[in-house]
Amino acid sequence: MATREERNRRDPDLGVLAGRLLFAVQRELFATLAAQGFADLHPRHGAVLAYLDAGGVRATELSRLSGQHKQVIGTMIDELEGLGYVERRPDPADRRAKLISPTERGLSQMRAADRIMADIQERHARRVGREAFAGFKAILVDVTEHQRRPRSDAT
Repeated sequence: MATREERNRRDPDLGVLAGRLLFAVQRELFATLAAQGFADLHPRHGAVLAYLDAGGVRATELSRLSGQHKQVIGTMIDELEGLGYVERRPDPADRRAKLISPTERGLSQMRAADRIMADIQERHARRVGREAFAGFKAILVDVTEHQRRPRSDAT
């Protein structure tokens, strides 16, 4: 009988594949960011950085988008604020709320990360073909969104 490790090498399940892809992309992204002057960032910061918007976004929205608990996001925001990547500003739509907004350094990091991710995607699109890569992404989006929905016996 095959061990779990042997089965995952032959026919990895969705969780194993998703984890491998996430960690490989993070490794390249953060190594390249470090080489471009952002060595103080770590993959854990991606829970905020990946969803940051130039106009600012509420911490509760960052939590929802990333799937991380509000406390985890709060800790990441504190760290990124201390590193000079984000700042808290009053939300013009609700003065009681705060928007997490990128600083100039944060905007610079966002532009660099966008270029790096575009390069990674372009490399894979060239390797497997643009149409196949677009189809892969569309299916991955569908599977991801379906998995994030609350389960019911009907789905």
